[in-house]
Amino acid sequence: MTRPVVHQPAEWEHHSACWLAWPSQQHLWQENLGPAQAEFTALCLAITENGGESLDLLVADEAIEAEATKALSAIIGQVRFHRVPVGDIWLRDTAPIFVKDGTGALRAACFRFNGWGGKYVLPDDDQVAQRVATLSQVPWFDHPWILEGGSVEGDGEGTLLTTRQCLLNPNRNPGMDQAEIEAALREGLGAEKVLWLDEGLINDHTDGHIDTLARFVAPGVVVCMEARDASDPNAAILERLAAALTAFTDARGRRLQVVRIPSPGVVENAEGELLPASFVNFYLGNRSVVVPIYGTPFDAAAVAALAPLFPGRRVVGRSARAILSGGGAFHCITQQQPEVL
Repeated sequence: MTRPVVHQPAEWEHHSACWLAWPSQQHLWQENLGPAQAEFTALCLAITENGGESLDLLVADEAIEAEATKALSAIIGQVRFHRVPVGDIWLRDTAPIFVKDGTGALRAACFRFNGWGGKYVLPDDDQVAQRVATLSQVPWFDHPWILEGGSVEGDGEGTLLTTRQCLLNPNRNPGMDQAEIEAALREGLGAEKVLWLDEGLINDHTDGHIDTLARFVAPGVVVCMEARDASDPNAAILERLAAALTAFTDARGRRLQVVRIPSPGVVENAEGELLPASFVNFYLGNRSVVVPIYGTPFDAAAVAALAPLFPGRRVVGRSARAILSGGGAFHCITQQQPEVL
């Protein structure tokens, strides 16, 4: 079958829904399961507030659906439940990436998933993309190579940001070089120009996903972090990243405008291990931008710095400390479905 020319809409374009999966795996979350569910609930409330988009929520079975229904009772009219088995909640990486064809029709791009390079292989995660695509009732195409949604960041106008640490990692697509990856991104997501950064945050088990590093907030405008504390272990990485972004031009020939916000600094788990905390792992919804915060001295400043970048949207900080114990934050657990006008 001949595949249509497609493009990936920018996240700030209007959504018809947001796909998520209820956190329920006790053996994965352990003592953090209850707190993660509370943070997940707060995220859902913020996304749906003031007429924001509806939620499509994956639940493993009847009992988990009942649990989620109780937690989300205040917004239950804005939630559609789907009984779909999932390994865990990271739908940015396991669900399809929704794209549009030249007529504006919606399609679902389904890529292969191998547990972030074989590090966390959980039952059913490699089937989530096709199952969500089927539930969404839009035509979908299978792409026979590995790509996680959190590893690419688009501006809606043909520019794609990513990292070499992830997309060129031999644990993903060892038979594909940079040129082949770019060609595959052109076919699958409509990328006209791919901008390559080198590395991600320390201890990021995704091998440098871009959605913890840099995000487009408007055409030609990208936000990234800077260390505000001398003890920030990611300080040098963040400086190299900002310098690279400043030198880039996008698919339209514009030099990127780079806006910097604080980094969370040191955020550790109970064992004292550094976690890949990021304020740019926000979810950009129809009415709100939900920023993950971690109980650091920089939380309020980060939310305040992001607020002017999203006129017409309410920018709010919500705790993601428990969700971070699983390796990511709000952008990692959401996947928007663009609206068809």
